Amino acid sequence: MKKVFKNILSRFFVLSFFAFCTIPAFAKRVDFSVGGHTAVLYYNDSVYPGDAVFVKMELKIPVQADSGNNVKIKAGMDFYLGEKALRHSDFYFIHTEEGYCEMLSGIPLSTWWKSGDGYSIKVKISVDDYSEDFFLPCLLLQKNFISEIIPLSPSNTSIKTDDSKERMRQIEKLNAILATCDTTAVYEIDAFVPPSKSLYRTSFFADRRTFTYSTGGSSTSLHLGLDYRSPEGTDVYSCAKGKVVLAEWRNSTGWSIVIEHLPGLYSLYYHLREMKVEAGDMVEAGELIGLSGSTGLATGPHLHWEIRLNSEAVNPDFFTTDFTFKRWPR
Repeated sequence: MKKVFKNILSRFFVLSFFAFCTIPAFAKRVDFSVGGHTAVLYYNDSVYPGDAVFVKMELKIPVQADSGNNVKIKAGMDFYLGEKALRHSDFYFIHTEEGYCEMLSGIPLSTWWKSGDGYSIKVKISVDDYSEDFFLPCLLLQKNFISEIIPLSPSNTSIKTDDSKERMRQIEKLNAILATCDTTAVYEIDAFVPPSKSLYRTSFFADRRTFTYSTGGSSTSLHLGLDYRSPEGTDVYSCAKGKVVLAEWRNSTGWSIVIEHLPGLYSLYYHLREMKVEAGDMVEAGELIGLSGSTGLATGPHLHWEIRLNSEAVNPDFFTTDFTFKRWPR
């Protein structure tokens, strides 16, 4: 009983936090020169486990577009703990014009990493034959995650323990999509919008879950998204402009939609009753894409909203902030 009360109390405080606060935007600007060209970096220098670190680069290249002397630009970044590189991501262009370009890159941060100030971001930039490295300090802030026990009915136990060839095929197909990083897929650089008008969340990102089976035994996992309490048939909206890359039935997630927004960045919508889009469709932020339901592994009607960056689940709330630094002036 104490554990149940503690969980309810934890949810109350988390809901209160999201109701009355906004996620702080820890953004920093760094001016520098590379190969004689003026450049600026924007990045979030304080982050939470389960969020992401993004870096935007603005580079002024004094070259005429029709001169035939195009400058070759390449950039990548690594997230470090001390001297150990933990993650890597390449930059991609989000805007180009004569004499100027903007590039962006993001790295997902594990929910298991410990808080502290031993982290840094290494940005490597090459302009023609000249290259330079920059180390940017980054603070990983403390964050606590909820733990919960979820008893499963016989039908949900069957879904959770399903190891059929069809389910494995569905998992492999989704993983292949989420591992795709098309550098030309730049559809949205604005902050994302919530996919539901519901203000009540029944589960949160990175909840530590223990599922107990009706047949005995259990398994543990992370909850990879946010759950909105949504009565059957509630409207579900696209969180941002993008391309629908999956819209089909999956054994564990029911009617499911996946939308590509930026290279390696996808939003996922699970347990729908009905889909309003098909694979290949282009959608706008706030566009109706489906109706909520309880298909697949679900204990009741709700919308599961998930964000994946470079295949890894990231806190969706992070992307409702100015994560691309669009509001920062040139």
